[in-house]
Amino acid sequence: MKHAIRKLSVALLGAAALFFAMAVVTPTLVRAQHLAEFEQRMTEFTLDNGLKFLVLERHEAPVVSFHIYADVGAVDEVKGITGMAHLFEHMAFKGTMTIGTKNFEAEVKVMARIDEAFNAIKAEKRKGARADKKRLEELQKQFKDAQQQAQQYLVHGEFEEAYKLAGAAGFNAYTSWDATQYIVSLPSNKLELWMMMESDRFCNPVVREFYKEKDVVMEERRLSVESQPQGRLIEEFLAVAYKAHPYGEHVIGHMSDLQTMTRAEAEDFFKKYYGPGNLTIAIVGDVNPQKVKFLAWKYFGRIPPAPKPEPVETIEPPQLGERRVTVQDPAQPFVLIGYHKPGINHPDNAVFDAITDIVGIGRTSRLHKSLVKEKKIAVAASAFQGIPGDKYPGLFLFYAVPARGHTNQQCAEAIYQEIEKLRTELAAPEDLAKAKTRARASLIRQLDSNSGLAAQMTFYEVITGDWRNLFKQLDKIEQVTAEDVQRVAKEYFTTKNRTVGVIETTKTEN
Repeated sequence: MKHAIRKLSVALLGAAALFFAMAVVTPTLVRAQHLAEFEQRMTEFTLDNGLKFLVLERHEAPVVSFHIYADVGAVDEVKGITGMAHLFEHMAFKGTMTIGTKNFEAEVKVMARIDEAFNAIKAEKRKGARADKKRLEELQKQFKDAQQQAQQYLVHGEFEEAYKLAGAAGFNAYTSWDATQYIVSLPSNKLELWMMMESDRFCNPVVREFYKEKDVVMEERRLSVESQPQGRLIEEFLAVAYKAHPYGEHVIGHMSDLQTMTRAEAEDFFKKYYGPGNLTIAIVGDVNPQKVKFLAWKYFGRIPPAPKPEPVETIEPPQLGERRVTVQDPAQPFVLIGYHKPGINHPDNAVFDAITDIVGIGRTSRLHKSLVKEKKIAVAASAFQGIPGDKYPGLFLFYAVPARGHTNQQCAEAIYQEIEKLRTELAAPEDLAKAKTRARASLIRQLDSNSGLAAQMTFYEVITGDWRNLFKQLDKIEQVTAEDVQRVAKEYFTTKNRTVGVIETTKTEN
């Protein structure tokens, strides 16, 4: 399953630029995708338990895309259970009381013995130097034996196999700081199968193979963070950029938390954050809205209601001065510069989108032209917003990968020069025009596929309060002026609001 650190690392290498690549968009095409047209084909309803559905009819092909948006991510974790949102994403594929098991009653008894042994191991280890080594060995054996015994009751991969046999495509899930999302596309005649399986996933989940899956996630951490220079830099950078808000915690969690989490804590996490009022579902494709509504009430309506969790109330205080972090590694040098900025619902969000395009996107962007083409001091340079997330105030990031023979400091100074131009010079009319054209092109691409549209609708519905804001964002970008760009740059791109992270190349020992 994908998680946010992979996406962020890819973005830092330039995938963000590819996402916003230039496309020719005529006014006629834009009008064809007008909000009013989508509203005519949209059906919205909310079950009594609070679960909201967005259903969009698109009958061009007999397929349908499903997108479940759980309003929970790494930002909702506390110390001691960092990484739980991502770990639970893994657990949600382990099945239910009827899927993934041969004998649930017998399995439950074995899982209780696994939990008992693990808790005893934790208690003994807490004694530190006073821990009884022989006792620990006995407990470890009990733990492994119980895990092995549980295997006889499992049907591995049954959840995924059922979808595969039904002709599924794109079956996956991913976790970010803001959300956990579950996606799949199926032939349209498999609507009821999806309703049955997904409602069972959230009505009767079983946190099976929990400790085994923890080992998988810990290995992910070793591979994506601890053994990757950019992964380590991102973790250190966020920890320095945020001293109060949980955006400063890594999605994959601290190793010690992953090692000590219990299955009971995972079950408590599910009860708090996976209630129907914290889920939003988009269904896009060849469907009948009335049939969807009937099946939704039949299957998802049986999930008991639960209160929606409170949002994060911690506010990151203003920085009092520049912060810096250095990761020393034989890897290629790398410089990352971040500035705190408001979340997506702030009036200036569209201005940051325009700035992203002007300085960071594509080969015509200011950073690429200056650092890569003209000065030839970098092999890649870009900028973008939306990291770590959009729900709460995040960061606007600039980055560069120095070319051979050039340094992080040279690249940083060149980036600061481009930032100063934003602060002191009005953006050229043609730069703003291109930014607005690319914004329209980006929207068209997002609306092109059922799965992409389902993802965007759930995002805007949950994060901004209305899926229609997907379209209204274009209007906001159209209204951005050169004066807005200069004002925002002056306000946010200041030295005291800046965090700098670098990979400093060290020599390898012979």
